[in-house]
Amino acid sequence: MRKNFGVKPWLYPLPVLLVGTYDEEGNADLMNAAWGGLYDSDKVVLCLSAGHKTTKNIMEKKAFTVSFADAAHVTEADYVGMVSANSEPGKLEKAGFHPTKSAFVDAPLIEELPMTLECRLLKRNEDGNIIGEIVNVSADEKILKEDGSIDPEKLCPISFDPIRNAYVKLGETVGNAFRDGAALK
Repeated sequence: MRKNFGVKPWLYPLPVLLVGTYDEEGNADLMNAAWGGLYDSDKVVLCLSAGHKTTKNIMEKKAFTVSFADAAHVTEADYVGMVSANSEPGKLEKAGFHPTKSAFVDAPLIEELPMTLECRLLKRNEDGNIIGEIVNVSADEKILKEDGSIDPEKLCPISFDPIRNAYVKLGETVGNAFRDGAALK
């Protein structure tokens, strides 16, 4: 038997994306964006309202970074989503995050966050969603496997559980994509 809940914004897993920008004075900002993801093989989409300082910064600088919140930084990631840079310009420092300039776009990398998509603004669509082109993916060597690829177990990304307003740790490999299903052919 199934239970019906009606229309809800419940999607699993929902990544916890930390969006980094610079403002007009070159100050770094970071916000937690629960709604976003891939738009195409080389593009991301972010659902950000116009009132966010981050949205204004993206429109001005035409660039942003998207880092994945990890289990080691749950408190900090939650904080930068709770507090607006419009009213708390020092929130990045208060969270203990340290920005460094990306070599690819005019946006910050956050030293503590080990994996980042560096993006150039393509457009803001009719719904107000921000579409960005991924121009580089950077990862700290501490989350790499011996073959140089990203190890999700070392990254330890978190997901947002919209039903319980909780963060869930991801990372355990349970199967092999495009291989395990071959057993049913």
